[in-house]
Amino acid sequence: MYRIHVGIDDTDSPDGMCTTYISCFIIHELKSCGFTTEGYPRLIRLNPFAPHKTRGNGAVAFTVRAESEDEMDDIRDIVIRSVEELAELDNERTNPGVVFYTGGITDSMREFAISAIRRILKIEDALRVAEEVGAEVHGFKRGRGVIGALAAIGCPLEDRTYELLTYRVPENYGKPRQIDPESVRLMDAETGSETFDNIDDDYIAIEPHTPCPILYGIRGESPEVLLRAMEMVRVSEEIERFCIFETNQHTDQHIQDADSIAEMEKFGCYRISGEVLDRPRVIEGGHVFFTLGDDSGEIECGAYEPTKDFRKVILELIPGDRVTVYGGIGAQGTLNIEKIHLERAAELYVEENPLCTCGRRMKSAGRNKGFKCPSCGRRVRNSRKVKRVLERPLREGYYEVPTCARRHLSKQLVRMGISGGCYPSGRVKNGD
Repeated sequence: MYRIHVGIDDTDSPDGMCTTYISCFIIHELKSCGFTTEGYPRLIRLNPFAPHKTRGNGAVAFTVRAESEDEMDDIRDIVIRSVEELAELDNERTNPGVVFYTGGITDSMREFAISAIRRILKIEDALRVAEEVGAEVHGFKRGRGVIGALAAIGCPLEDRTYELLTYRVPENYGKPRQIDPESVRLMDAETGSETFDNIDDDYIAIEPHTPCPILYGIRGESPEVLLRAMEMVRVSEEIERFCIFETNQHTDQHIQDADSIAEMEKFGCYRISGEVLDRPRVIEGGHVFFTLGDDSGEIECGAYEPTKDFRKVILELIPGDRVTVYGGIGAQGTLNIEKIHLERAAELYVEENPLCTCGRRMKSAGRNKGFKCPSCGRRVRNSRKVKRVLERPLREGYYEVPTCARRHLSKQLVRMGISGGCYPSGRVKNGD
């Protein structure tokens, strides 16, 4: 008995095709030819800040059983032929890669996968690891997809979620999707915290907004709850097929701890603690920025317009606040915030003239002359202004971007066991 791991990536096209559909199609073809797959196929999201990436930067892997080397050859032929036919190779942005591997998952494969999720790798990095472990690599055109294909096979999943994807019939590609919003709301209410990011006010988050083959996708904690959720969602168009993927989505697997700001690199994803150095500012387009600092340096942190009311949280920060920021560094060197923990709130206060014994607020009697009461005339020469502490609307705790702005890999507070957050309605709750 042979077990052949198949990894596929970078088959997405702006014109609509996607890696998950091609993989789902291939799995169906293999089963129709009598082959058996093991477990659920894997959908592994890679570094969301990689300059060269597909829409969701996701790679897929699955495992197939074969009785002989001849059957292994048949499996390879089916996979390669399907990628060649479906991957829209005429598009310049489509550079697929396919990896076949029959051994055990090694430490070097796991380390490579984590690096692909947290850093920027080159094709040469993938080819070096593939040669080391004896994996068979097929690159199409530039072959950039071999990076994700190998990473999807080797990725460790200590934490995991699942996603059920339904696919449209080809004649409906590019047409408006026929999904009943009220059924999505009902499904979201019925499945509670077992599924997540289904809906955001009037925004139906399970529905893609591209011309891809996907009709909708539901994410959750188990395959069982996803099947139950699918039964609740009503659609007015034909579903060609569906597939459940085991994923690293919403696990924060892309986040690595940084001991200092100075050690962080462009396109990396980090959790970093520091002090707010200035008042947040709003620029054209509604984006909000502030400067985070520590003993090693400082970095600009940004909450962009798509994060909606999360920006209200960021605007309430003041110099001296101690925070931990989760996010990734984009091409401009800004740390894009996915969530934030206000660990220690600085004191907000105003300085006022002292009160007179008669109860009125005193006025300055001139420079270095103390204060004088405008009501009773009492003078105080040695008094100073007094500090009045103001109540801050922002409490210590965790806050996250709303569903409509959440990245695939970002872990929700509810999955972290934290009951706080920034909600699209603008309500801010204190984190635990």
